[in-house]
Amino acid sequence: MIDPFILKAVAAGVGVAVIAGILGCFVIWRRMAYFGDSLAHSALLGVALGLALGINTNLSTIIICIFFAVILVWLQQKKILATDTLLGIMAHSALSIGMVTMSLLGQRIDLHAYLFGDILTVTTTELYWIYGGGAVVIALLVAKWSSLVLMTINEDLAMAEKIPTLRNQLLFMFLMTIIVAVSIRIIGILLIASMLVIPAATARMLVRSPEAMAIGAAILGVIAVILGIFCSMAFDTPSGPTIVTACAVLFVIGLPITYMVKK
Repeated sequence: MIDPFILKAVAAGVGVAVIAGILGCFVIWRRMAYFGDSLAHSALLGVALGLALGINTNLSTIIICIFFAVILVWLQQKKILATDTLLGIMAHSALSIGMVTMSLLGQRIDLHAYLFGDILTVTTTELYWIYGGGAVVIALLVAKWSSLVLMTINEDLAMAEKIPTLRNQLLFMFLMTIIVAVSIRIIGILLIASMLVIPAATARMLVRSPEAMAIGAAILGVIAVILGIFCSMAFDTPSGPTIVTACAVLFVIGLPITYMVKK
């Protein structure tokens, strides 16, 4: 008989893996891995804001991440500094301010759970956030799939086809904020980017079409989550890092398969 908290953990992990796998394909294609990592770092400030104001931390995280993304786009338009420099400044500043804010609250806060995740303590309310947010992400991705793919392949061609590239870019960043917000308790702030990048990168080696890559990334993410949860329990290791380790193992297994296929 499987304990209910394990079933909740698996359900939460599967939900995050599917969303992150599909969205991670665009992260790989658009070379935005560093943006995903930076957005995750800014999430700690959102958590601190939620705790300080007594509001839902998922909601406060989404607000802060959206603010982070909008400020980044505005600074990019001004061309003050290179994008990677802006990301580095904003991400580490937000992470540091978040940690300072948490220390000033005077509350007993499990900072380790926010940084590295604790999927085994996920609640029913958090499951609602994961699957509600996931439904929004998938619905918008399906509706905008062709536009986002074309914009990723050739932005000039997308503009010639009268696709609102700036609006789609902001939409993509909004979707990223949702996955970051719902993944904090599952994988942790410092490891969210891994779930976005590694399954999608593994799928990219094994398939050819964009649709197959999205499906493959979601399946690989689900496999990694299930393996990670049960290995975490078996070896008494942290759940978030164990899930990411399972992702890395699948990536390593995929390397020789890719080599043999290409050969």
